[in-house]
Amino acid sequence: MSQFVAAIDQGTTSTRCMIFNHSGESVAIHQMEHEQIYPKPGWVEHDPLEIWARTQAVVQGAMQKACLTASDLAAVGITNQRETAVIWNKHTGKPYHNAVVWMDTRNDKVVAEMAKEGGQDRFRAQTGLPLATYFSGLKVKWLLDNVPEIRAAADAGDALFGNMDTWLIWNLTGGVNGGAHVTDVTNASRTMLMNLDTLSWNPDIATAMGIPLSMLPAIKSSSEIYGYTLADGPFGGRIPVAGDLGDQQAATVGQACFSPGEAKNTYGTGCFMILNTGNKPVPSENGLLTTLCYKFGEETAVYALEGSIAIAGALVQWLRDNLKMIDSAAEVEELAQTVKDNGGIYFVPAFSGLYAPYWKDDARGVIAGLTRYVNRGHFARATLEATAYQTREVLDAMRADSGVELTALKVDGGMVFNELLMQFQADVLGVPVIRPKVAETTALGAAYAAGLAVGFWQNTDEMRQNWGMGKTWQPDKDSNASTDLFRMWKKAVTRTFDWVE
Repeated sequence: MSQFVAAIDQGTTSTRCMIFNHSGESVAIHQMEHEQIYPKPGWVEHDPLEIWARTQAVVQGAMQKACLTASDLAAVGITNQRETAVIWNKHTGKPYHNAVVWMDTRNDKVVAEMAKEGGQDRFRAQTGLPLATYFSGLKVKWLLDNVPEIRAAADAGDALFGNMDTWLIWNLTGGVNGGAHVTDVTNASRTMLMNLDTLSWNPDIATAMGIPLSMLPAIKSSSEIYGYTLADGPFGGRIPVAGDLGDQQAATVGQACFSPGEAKNTYGTGCFMILNTGNKPVPSENGLLTTLCYKFGEETAVYALEGSIAIAGALVQWLRDNLKMIDSAAEVEELAQTVKDNGGIYFVPAFSGLYAPYWKDDARGVIAGLTRYVNRGHFARATLEATAYQTREVLDAMRADSGVELTALKVDGGMVFNELLMQFQADVLGVPVIRPKVAETTALGAAYAAGLAVGFWQNTDEMRQNWGMGKTWQPDKDSNASTDLFRMWKKAVTRTFDWVE
């Protein structure tokens, strides 16, 4: 009997394979980074073939570490960086262009042109999304308009589009030899091409963007069998590929946020807070996204409100790679602890504009409040604090939209092991911050979706029982982080507005 479920977590900076047992415990993990390609300011690309090669390598690595064969696995789940667009030839399997990454802003003129008719909320009623550079449908439009080979292939019916989940599932299940061209509702909801109510592609929006429907994958639930791995593939056997969730929705499932009003925040390259709103979409009046949370098989879809922050952990990487202030991301906490406060500086990392709750593509990053007193420690502290302040802005918007007062925040992702950040986050929010025992909830959520489809887990109650509290940070009642410091942050944010002309 198969005792494990595998999850492939294809993220912005790396790809990992994790293998879980029935208790939701990781038994093996293998992870590899891939190249970040910056052809021009504001442009961010990945090589899809490199990512597919990395995926095969991390699968083989995890299987070897766990000493498992394909017969030991009940299913495979996929979770992925969302809104990153890949277009490839269905006959050769070769991409026509590098993947255009979610934070890429090259399509800003496309957004402006589309907004001339109906404004920024032109498609919000149907899709839950404002017109913004973020969403993959608008990236596809840019590629079709600017790469003649892609337009010709699309018109001829030879081109396939997908977010990273679609690209991986297609390759895992056969590629040019009958690979499944599918996506799930959570990923489809991030293209700006899917109708929230019908969970199907909206032909009117696709026509407005000039995107042939033939390019688009079939929309499936988040938990069903899409196809099977190949005997000569990285798993070395026939295993159901049965779970598919965008990374933030996967983390929500991994955190067992199955009831309306439950929320989680993931601290990764960006920062993403999701609030489960139940079986009906809730329109946002405060700059949040209305999105799919998950859909398990034939069950009714579950919706969510999401606050998306473009730059969180990526700011630490910028401090490391661009400014050379630290040698590793882990050093930022030690450097920040060399000072008692931020020295009066505020770092607003609007590198790709501002996402929730502002949605300003023309914003750019600022460091406000500089004096001769400021040193490297203050830079490090302001870097960490930026993530906490941005999260507070999203939480305030969620309170306003939902009427729900959050009593605690479940957190996950790589940055939650930064003790200084987590304490400051609790201080800024004024509520406890809770890290689970298994902090890699994104991969766990993908495993849950896949395992549920094949009966490895029977229901969400079993998954909820697996969730365990790791550590809690209580807000410091004497801190002024939620008052004076946050007020100054809001002031600093206004300095980023309207920078790009």
